[in-house]
Amino acid sequence: MPRRLIVVSNRIPTEDVGSGGLVVALNDSLTRQGGIWIGAHPDGGPESGLFEIGKSPYQRLAFRLDKQDYQDYYLGFSNSVLWPLCHRRGDLVDLQPQFYDQYLKLNRRLARMIVEIARSDDLIWIHDYHLLPLAGFLREAGLSCKIGFFLHIPFPAIADLSILPDPGAFAGWLAAYDLVGLQTRADTARCLEMFRADPRAEFFQDGSVKFKDRLVRVRSFPIGIAVDAFRAVAEKASENPFGSDEPKEFIIGVDRLDYSKGLPHRFRAFGDYLEHHAEGRRPCLVQIAPPTREVVDAYRQITEELEELSGRINGQHAELDWTPIRYIHRPIARDRLAGVYRRARACLVTSLADGMNLVAKEYVAAQDPRDPGVLILSRFAGAAEDMTNALLVNPYDIGELARAIDMALNMPLEEREMRHRSCWEAVKNTDVSKWTEQYLSALKACSGTLSFHNAAHVVKARHTQDGVAPTWSTSDNVKNGKPHKNRGREGGSG
Repeated sequence: MPRRLIVVSNRIPTEDVGSGGLVVALNDSLTRQGGIWIGAHPDGGPESGLFEIGKSPYQRLAFRLDKQDYQDYYLGFSNSVLWPLCHRRGDLVDLQPQFYDQYLKLNRRLARMIVEIARSDDLIWIHDYHLLPLAGFLREAGLSCKIGFFLHIPFPAIADLSILPDPGAFAGWLAAYDLVGLQTRADTARCLEMFRADPRAEFFQDGSVKFKDRLVRVRSFPIGIAVDAFRAVAEKASENPFGSDEPKEFIIGVDRLDYSKGLPHRFRAFGDYLEHHAEGRRPCLVQIAPPTREVVDAYRQITEELEELSGRINGQHAELDWTPIRYIHRPIARDRLAGVYRRARACLVTSLADGMNLVAKEYVAAQDPRDPGVLILSRFAGAAEDMTNALLVNPYDIGELARAIDMALNMPLEEREMRHRSCWEAVKNTDVSKWTEQYLSALKACSGTLSFHNAAHVVKARHTQDGVAPTWSTSDNVKNGKPHKNRGREGGSG
């Protein structure tokens, strides 16, 4: 039997034909390789075990989240502890014992389900912060196949990890994987810093981390979008998505309604631009912000704040034939959104912390290269690491944001073309299909459980794009078949 790919995520796509870059990429990989996608079904299901949904070239198996799971595992530990922790908002962390207990309980229960269907030669790819401990429970149950993990959000700073009920648990969870994939080189550095601070961890010369009897590799894999498909949709979107009410000149913002996106900063900056820079110009900020996790207090507060800000700014500046801020608090269909991107003179991304931010990549992909708009991009979005010719801004600096808006709206064509070409190359190079192939190739190459008697052959020094490996020799690091502890040097990410 050919090796199967088993994808595990918090949610499972329920449509027969998935939408969105990640869903499409994983669907393609599963279709080619064969395998299973496992995730929670939004509409429930049987009280226990996995159940099959839909028909596709591969199996889609779902599990149920009961009321307590949803409250304590999902809304609780996942989104009231881990989400703010990873997004530099320790002040919003809500530590309640039942949250942590249910988080571990759900992951342990899911591991038991997976063990019943997994084979020793499967590749298992686990996604995101909801399922961090899953590999450890799979290992406890005796599963020895290669297991990878990808974190779609920022990796937390080492100081923030001390907020957790068991600060050392994070390193132990990740060490159960063969490959930990992160969005950026900066995330990789933070992850390796966590391991260097843990007395249980030791480093090989290639940046692999020894943790007990296992080797884990840590690498960055910047995620992207389905570039050609999205560009084609944008090019075909000839119909005006605004109808007869299209703004003459507008800036687009597209974000889930989340405190990590810097939306209040964005609204204030646009108000500052109108107050000090507009000089008779009447651009519109079109902000699309679908609701998310509205039952969590922090999300209710940001909803109220944005409504107050948009009302105040419109009240101060609006005219009979012009509304400065169009605030749309619901999702917009992807094909219509592509057309809006293409028409926008600028895109404003103000993330205070972001794993990648695919809106930035969608906007660049949608542009007409003969007359491209300008991407204004937060330095704290993962996309800024490679899209260095966007207008990079500090979203905390309202004045700087306002000046960037003014610069974008007045930028000459030659400069817009230059910036767009550079950003477009970064978008093409991180196409989501390439991302999937690169990750799975790296996972297949992992060595898994460490055999120290022949460990010397795996410690080969090299420089990588994800980090710089230390320069000591194999003989310095492997003494009597054991890796040498040296946490004072930089570890690479392979």
